[in-house]
Amino acid sequence: MNRFRVEAIPTEVAQYVRANGKSPVYGFPAHKEVAAGRAPCRHCLQLIRTQREDLLLFTYDPFQESKARPLPGPVYLHADGCARYSEEKTFPDTYKGRPLTFSAYGAERNLVKEMLLTDGEEETAANQLFAIPEVEYVHVRSTEAGCYLFRLERA
Repeated sequence: MNRFRVEAIPTEVAQYVRANGKSPVYGFPAHKEVAAGRAPCRHCLQLIRTQREDLLLFTYDPFQESKARPLPGPVYLHADGCARYSEEKTFPDTYKGRPLTFSAYGAERNLVKEMLLTDGEEETAANQLFAIPEVEYVHVRSTEAGCYLFRLERA
């Protein structure tokens, strides 16, 4: 049994960006274009289909709910809507076997441990991190691009 659940960006954030054409919190304009390369949607956690679907690129701070020092960065979103990834599901297939960085945080955004993954053992690594009592949540990032993908929460 997994000690974690997968948490995509909140639906309210996705709806705000689509409706207003700008990022929440910062108000920077969201950029809309046809997907030209690998663009993972941070709401449904699926890839936006290259040359077939529009994406929105906007500024998002994955720490905004924690009230910690901001650390905003660019993320993608399906421009025309999508269903949020279900927290009850296992680790998203879209990211299995990809080069990923798991950053495990404790209280007040203190980094407890970081793991670089390339072997497809994402669920094992996540369970190992959540076995550490100080770990409150884990940010999953692309090791190649360095960007935030989604968050793992303790189950």
